[in-house]
Amino acid sequence: MTKTKPAPPEPSGIARALPWLVGAAAIIGGTIYLFQSGSPGSPKAVTSEGVGPFGPTIASAAPPPGAAPEGMVWIPGGEFSMGSEDPTTCGCEGAGHDPMQDARPIHRVAVDAFFIDATEVTNEQYAAFAEATRYVTIAERVPRAEDFPGAPPENLVAGSTVFTPTAAAVPLDSHYRWWRYQPGANWRHPDGPSSDWQTRKKHPVVHIAYEDAEAYCKWAGKRMPTEAEWEFAARGGKAGQRFAWGDNLRLGDKYMANTFQGKFPVSDSGADGFAGVSPVAQFSPNAYGLYDIAGNVWEWVSDWYRADTYERNAVQGVARNPQGPADSLDPSEPQEKKRVHRGGSFLCTEEYCARYIIGTRGKGEISTGSNHTGFRCVMTPAQYQQRKTAAR
Repeated sequence: MTKTKPAPPEPSGIARALPWLVGAAAIIGGTIYLFQSGSPGSPKAVTSEGVGPFGPTIASAAPPPGAAPEGMVWIPGGEFSMGSEDPTTCGCEGAGHDPMQDARPIHRVAVDAFFIDATEVTNEQYAAFAEATRYVTIAERVPRAEDFPGAPPENLVAGSTVFTPTAAAVPLDSHYRWWRYQPGANWRHPDGPSSDWQTRKKHPVVHIAYEDAEAYCKWAGKRMPTEAEWEFAARGGKAGQRFAWGDNLRLGDKYMANTFQGKFPVSDSGADGFAGVSPVAQFSPNAYGLYDIAGNVWEWVSDWYRADTYERNAVQGVARNPQGPADSLDPSEPQEKKRVHRGGSFLCTEEYCARYIIGTRGKGEISTGSNHTGFRCVMTPAQYQQRKTAAR
């Protein structure tokens, strides 16, 4: 029972020889690579320029430790400006009404290199894990009375929260108007007992609480991404763009992500091709080869949520591999333990929530899943080497 509430292309030809030249540079995949003289050691790459309050993204050009694991891409790591401008003043499509103060100040962050899943973890991938381990997600477990004091026994039924369109327009002051607790809803049955994941094998797995995501990553020899890693990867080497593809939600008349069109929360018109969750990788990837970093389903990351995290990080000058705060504090619900969500979902709309903008943040109570929340994993070079050693 849950609580209601592409990696840059490898240089070739002359570009491959550039690390051995003094002061040499090349433009590869839209990024200016600056190479040091002598041994390739630690060449660096830097985007051509920053944007507004965002400084340039400086990405390492060091090669990956080997071929990327299946379904993953190499993220070179480096230094970038993390966060978001106030979207209510940007004048861009999808700005919404929420100033998102928790995504400021924009500050400098450095992360080490890693591999990351190209897509959100799918139902068929999660099914392989569940079959191998007999793991039972929180949404599949019958809730204990001691965890829900005062709850009538008949309400202690396994299930999860499901988005339910309203019959007519409603005030957008409470999300309880369009969410319901659905007995029997879980990753196997995304809409409730009458639905089946096997008809949605390529859809992202949903109704996943944080520990459910963490358990999968551990089984796969991976881990959950930090918030900084997720944003560095999502930006794809660009600096300051609101979306991976530019500053507008659409390119011309083309939608670039699975979001909500129509009158929220009454009806999603599906103008982007999908009403509700879509299969993964239905829209173009970012420059690093990541799909669905805006829209479709929210993604858990490992950081505890605090509204003042960025203020704390900013005083460090450059925050290096930030792991997030030691505890959670959401001023609006201080009693709840929350971790950060990233990327927005199919329910994002300029009417209500524009947190599909790259630098913005979401949050979720750690034992809560829903039908618009999933995840993807990362693998560090150390984990990669451990996997190679184990395979010998």
